[in-house]
Parts: sequence; C-alpha cells; structure tokens
Amino acid sequence: MSVSQSLFLLFLLILISAFFSLAEIALAASRPVKLRQMADEGITNALRVMQVQEKPGHYFTVVQIGMNALAILGGIVGEGLFSPLFTALFALQLEAEQAATLGFVASFILTTSLFIVITDLIPKQVAMAIPEQFAIRVIGPMRILATLLKPLVLLYSWIVSGVITLLKLPKQRDDSVTPEDIMAMTQAGAQSGTLAASEHQVIENIFELETRTLPSAMTHREGIVYFLRDDPDALIRSRIADEPYSAYPVCDGDIDHIVGYVTIKDLFQRVLNDQPISLDDPTLIRKPLVVPDRLTLAEVLKQFRQAGETFALIVNEYSLVVGLISLNDVMSIVMGDMVSPWYEEQIVRRDENSWLIDGVTPIQDVRRALDIDSVPHEDEYETLAGFLMTMLRRVPKRTDSVTWGGYTFEVMDVDSYRIDQVMVTRTIPQVGAEGAGPALKG
Repeated sequence: MSVSQSLFLLFLLILISAFFSLAEIALAASRPVKLRQMADEGITNALRVMQVQEKPGHYFTVVQIGMNALAILGGIVGEGLFSPLFTALFALQLEAEQAATLGFVASFILTTSLFIVITDLIPKQVAMAIPEQFAIRVIGPMRILATLLKPLVLLYSWIVSGVITLLKLPKQRDDSVTPEDIMAMTQAGAQSGTLAASEHQVIENIFELETRTLPSAMTHREGIVYFLRDDPDALIRSRIADEPYSAYPVCDGDIDHIVGYVTIKDLFQRVLNDQPISLDDPTLIRKPLVVPDRLTLAEVLKQFRQAGETFALIVNEYSLVVGLISLNDVMSIVMGDMVSPWYEEQIVRRDENSWLIDGVTPIQDVRRALDIDSVPHEDEYETLAGFLMTMLRRVPKRTDSVTWGGYTFEVMDVDSYRIDQVMVTRTIPQVGAEGAGPALKG
C-alpha cells in the first residue's frame, strides 16, 4: 500500500471513529425536555432519540464496537505508515536497533495523539455544546449500523446485561425532573443572562408556594377591616371611603363571629342607586370561604379555584380568626418585583448595612432581602417576630438583640408585646457564622 493510500485510509478511520465518539456523547448529553420540545415541533428523529435513551444498551454497544475496531485498525495502519519514516529519520544519528525502537515509539505517540485529539476530544466538546442537534442527525446511521451488527450487538448486550444483573448495578437512568432540578436550571439561566433576574425570581416564588403557610402572606387579625351586622349606613359609607377594599367580612358582635362578607361591588350598586345599606339584608351577605391557618399558599389557591372565591378568612385550631388572605396577596408573592416591591413597606433599607423591618414580615422575605441562606428552626415560626421569640425563648422587649448569619437584629419598638420595628445591621462577616450559635443580648 502506497504512502498516499495509507494516509487516506488512516484519515478515513479517524473520521469514522470521530463519528462514533460524537454519537456517544450526543445521546448521553441530550436533555429529554429539549428533545420533547423538538418532537412537539415535528422533528421525528427527536422521538427516536428519546426511545433510544430509554434503552441505550444496543446503541452504546454499536458505538464501542466501532470505536475499538477502528482504534485497532488505526494503530496498525499508523504504525505501518509512520514507523518506517521515523526509523529512517532516527537511523541518520543512531544505530539501526535503537532507531527502530524509537521509530515505533514515535509512530505510536503520533497515531495515538491523532485519535485522542480528532476522534475523542474535539467531537465530544462540540457534541456537549449542542447534543440534541447532533443526536437527531446521527440516530439514522446508528440505527442502520445496529441492524447490520445485530448478531454482535445481541451477544455483547447479553454478556453486559448478565454482568450488570449479577453485580446489581442500575440499568436505566432516572430522567424524572424534580423542583430542585428546575431551580438549578433557572439559576444557571439567570447567571448566564438567558433568563432575567425577575423571571428567575417568579419561578422561585412559585415553588415557594408549596412551603409557605398562610400566616406568612395574610393580613393579620388586627389589620382586617370589617363591618358589624348592625353598623349604620353612615358608618359603612365612611369606612368604605377611608379604607376601600374589594370585600369586607361582616361580623356579629366581634371578629370571631363571622356571618359572611359583602363585596364593594354590591355596596357601590346600593350607593349609586341611592339605596340605604343595611347588613341585615340577606341578599347582600355572601358565605365566606374559611380555611385553617396551617394551609400552604398552594393549597389555598386550590381552594380559591374550587370555591370560586378570591379571598378567605383564616382561623386557628380554636376557631378564632387570625387573618385574611386574598388572591391578590398570593399573586403578589408569586410576581414579586414584577408587580411591585413586595417588601417596600415592611423592609426599608436605611443604608448599605442597615434595614428597618416590621416584626410581622415573613421570615422568607427577610431571608431574601438580606441574602441569608437559612435561619434556625425555620419550621417553628412564620415572621421575623417569631424568629426573635424562638431565639430569645421569651417575648422580646425593646433593645433585645440577636446576631445570626452576619447580621444583628435589634428590637426597636414593642407595642403591647407586639414587635413593631426591628433594626437589622450587617456585622463583620465571620467564617462559619451560620453554623455557630447565635449571640443574644437582653
């Protein structure tokens, strides 16, 4: 075989081996979610790739047969092509035996380097960048090769399956997508710039609905605006003007005895028609949705949908009203900064290293605003006030403070045992601050 023929054969072997290497990494790196999207767009090869991913044994057997056979053939051709050339070159300076040895070594190194670079490193790096595009292109030829090499494929697959079963090794990969996987992908998208920070925040907030309970987003008992059933017309009109809301609870004597609710729409119709407003009118009062305070935000959304309501009264285990939540409250949690600064009123940044925070602010919002990864015993409370009570193990008083996660939380104002304002100051960061116990000051 002439030098030119040997070079052509070696080049051909390298190209075919590169194809197998590219086919291997393209299938392994292809994302099922992306393939499903391509299949929905009418790309039939994407479905074929997904089917092979479910049972990739035969596919990888073909790849390994091809790559190993080509590597052996390439070594033979490369040694026959380069060894005489290097031997003749070294013979100019060395003895014949030494020149032959060095010629073989140089030929081996050159041939191996060509295969490593051209058939392995380059195809795999390229395929890792856009695996789905390559996978749908190589699946056709690979299916043909699998048919041609079926006897060998079945033999090797039988041997491999037996060994895997004997060693109790996994046969299939788990392609299920967990919330953690989605969060990791969106985090990567936000860091790369393909996903806006606000969009990433919305996705994070949606998953947070499964863990956040109602007290973290509700209007607390003392903030509820309600009517008594015997309130006069003038008082009702005055309260509507002063504190306009979409709906108002109607109570009998006090807030713990709810008889229903009235909508602002119905009240305005009475006003516009110049009719008196009487909350004793049964046609005006609607039955409220009442939910327990242990529900998550995701669960209350489901109840809103089932009941066809947009707000709910929240009661504790003693059937006492503890708060009120509306659909807008939940959606403001989801949309975050895309709607309005959700912590604008409760968390006020004074300067670069200090914040003034309302005691009823949900602890998740505090963590997000301060960029704190975690707080101790988070499942035991909902608000910043609850955090301070848990850390101090008593009802805080003015000037009490807690240091945690590189911040000092100092109680600034207490009203009838209710923590109104907390001053948060960034302290000097310390290694392992979150793992250490909190510093308390009373």
